[in-house]
Amino acid sequence: MPLRLGRVFHHTLRTVVYGLIGMFITLIVVFVLKMNDLPDLSVWHETELDEEFTVDSDVTTFKDYLALEDRLFKQLDDLVRTKVVADESTQVNRFSKGSLSDPGRWPQNWNHSYEMPVNSPRAVVVLLHGMTDSPYSLHAFAEALHRNGAYVIGLRIPGHGTAPSGLLRVTWQDMAAAVKLAMRHAAAQAHGQPVFIVGYSNGGALAVNYALDAVADPSLPQVNRLVLLSPEIGVSRAAAFAVWQARLGVLLGLEKLSWTGLLPEYDPYKYGSFAVNAADVAYKLTDQIQQQITALGKQNKLNGVPPILAFSSIVDATVLAPDLIEHLFDRLPAGGHELVLFDINRVAQMEPILNWNPGRMLTALQANPGKTFTLSLVMNKDDKTLEVLLASQQAGADNTTTTDLGLSWPRTVYSLSHVALPFPPDDPLYGGEGRAKSPGVHLGDLALRGERGVLQVPADEMLRMRWNPFYSFVAQKTLQFLNLEKPAPATQDSSPDPAH
Repeated sequence: MPLRLGRVFHHTLRTVVYGLIGMFITLIVVFVLKMNDLPDLSVWHETELDEEFTVDSDVTTFKDYLALEDRLFKQLDDLVRTKVVADESTQVNRFSKGSLSDPGRWPQNWNHSYEMPVNSPRAVVVLLHGMTDSPYSLHAFAEALHRNGAYVIGLRIPGHGTAPSGLLRVTWQDMAAAVKLAMRHAAAQAHGQPVFIVGYSNGGALAVNYALDAVADPSLPQVNRLVLLSPEIGVSRAAAFAVWQARLGVLLGLEKLSWTGLLPEYDPYKYGSFAVNAADVAYKLTDQIQQQITALGKQNKLNGVPPILAFSSIVDATVLAPDLIEHLFDRLPAGGHELVLFDINRVAQMEPILNWNPGRMLTALQANPGKTFTLSLVMNKDDKTLEVLLASQQAGADNTTTTDLGLSWPRTVYSLSHVALPFPPDDPLYGGEGRAKSPGVHLGDLALRGERGVLQVPADEMLRMRWNPFYSFVAQKTLQFLNLEKPAPATQDSSPDPAH
């Protein structure tokens, strides 16, 4: 009897295992077929630009970096822009010369690295943009900082500003090496004045990574303060497995599996397509940051981390906003750090139909009553007004102070988005109704009407909030934090210049 039961058990176990294997294979086949239904790859997905900077490049100065970048963009013209076929040469293709999306229509092509010099700078600021992005994303900050006496360096992160294929092979080490070059150049221009970094999204992660490196290695140029916008401190754990999709594509000879999305390249300063490798880079970079914090904590060196000012929406579809608290601010000792969060628009009364419940973020805030950082929340004054105030609780304090910001939510906006924070309402590309005139395409307030499933660009992408109604507050607070507000003339009331 026991022998018979054993045979039944092994037979059942074998059946279950074979069933699971069959189910797994079926899922892979369905997934591959679905991914293979993506649009065909174009020349900007397949062309390797070998003039791109890597950690192994024979480049030791920022001047050399810019010279290599010039050769890279010449290669982009020769190998991509001249190869655009007739049916791809549309009025909204960034690689089609003269189209509405051609970055060459702008007075300055913000896909390139740039400098805004000052003869006697009050500070030097390095700006680091986000993943799939370009230096354009922080150009409004650059102009505000420059007006207030800062020498500004806008770095084009490797893999960006050219063609989406640049994201297929780039590593976080390539990005970090470029940041070190920019920081050495910044220190050389500072002449004893402070050096700051402003980082957006993946650029925020690179900023934190550099600051931690500089704490561990005092021979590196030191950064005095960090400003982070929608910083990428935590990403979905699924990103850890993203690389296997690309490897499966190599195994099966299906190049499309190297991409999680293939959209038209209608934006002059941001890729529409997203490479699997980019998700892997983000995961590895955020993991590296956690390892650095742990190592420095064991050495009792975390008090060397410079003061950090960070801004984030409590709802963020790109990075894990609660991780900003759990994996960064809660792990740092007191050091003049501040986190500013943007609540959802409570007057819009959208909570019942929201997918992005802010509950985890609020739980993360409540988990540590003895906070070592200042916590500020931009929120409705009450549930009947669109006007907002800033509620702040200082590190170690129990009381909350409030400040009227003199700003309001737009009536039809229910929250900020990950991409909105660095863009003012008058941005010519991404701004709202009061925007400046764009020399080309405008992507700020798209509200196209028609049948669903017709457009290649998903409706949720077009309706995503791309500008920040509270940008003036963000810019002013940044200038205050960096001690860069210009003093008013003696004949006028003492008030800061408008940031934008």
